[in-house]
Amino acid sequence: MQTPVLTFNPHPSRPRLALPAGACDAHVHVFGPAAQFPFAASRNFTPVDAPKQALFDLHKHLGISRCVIVQSAVHGFDNAAAEDAIRAGGGHYLGVALVPHQVADAELLRLQRAGFRGVRFNFMKHLGQSASVQEVVALTQRLAPLGLHLQVHFESSLIHELAPVLRQSAVPVVIDHMGRVDASLGVDHADFRALCALLQDERFHVKVSGVDRISRAWPYADGVTLASRLVREFPGRCFWGTDWPHPNHHHVPDDGALVDALEQIAPTAALRQSLLVDNPQRFYRFES
Repeated sequence: MQTPVLTFNPHPSRPRLALPAGACDAHVHVFGPAAQFPFAASRNFTPVDAPKQALFDLHKHLGISRCVIVQSAVHGFDNAAAEDAIRAGGGHYLGVALVPHQVADAELLRLQRAGFRGVRFNFMKHLGQSASVQEVVALTQRLAPLGLHLQVHFESSLIHELAPVLRQSAVPVVIDHMGRVDASLGVDHADFRALCALLQDERFHVKVSGVDRISRAWPYADGVTLASRLVREFPGRCFWGTDWPHPNHHHVPDDGALVDALEQIAPTAALRQSLLVDNPQRFYRFES
């Protein structure tokens, strides 16, 4: 039996930065509670429970009022825990589901009506790959009538082979965690340049979450540099998220410090308004 792993700080600092009204954390997960929502047998680790109430409490602490819950591989294709949190969020919480590429149209419609706005596919070795990029792009023809987008999570070196296929998507595409580039390699590395080239296509969006993942240590200066570059160059197509409760990480970040990093990632009030409020409102279609 696997020993549960604590992936999040239960006592994050209180941010110095006051966030704008309607601020959105566009990338989080919920884990369990396992007694109610069992973890998938295919999971690569067992986390401690990180249920919806802990997430709601975190957002109150940070000054966040809207959120996008991304289904975790810990729960596999059973989106019930995320769906339960969306329902409890009263219109302020929406979701992105995990589905097989052969998912039935009826299930896609059900998920859309339950508050999911897209589906996510992983191209990460540690998470396993459930479909080829060609199969995923073929699915986008069925996502389009429902207004669902495609979200992709991939190892940075894969961007060169994935990009030409992803350009054939029938729906907008969101790239997770800045394409998981190695921030220590800087803005001139081929992987980051390829990410920026892909973002020249206005159908593509990027999450500037994960400065703590693409950097090797606090204060994540090299990751913040890349995030800031993306926010300045593509101000209307960036989203930000904490990535709570930080699965498969090399350390446990302080969510309050991640909020404070926004002072450098989006250094003006106008940029923070776009990143945290206007962009997610327009793309995810929160209730007014």
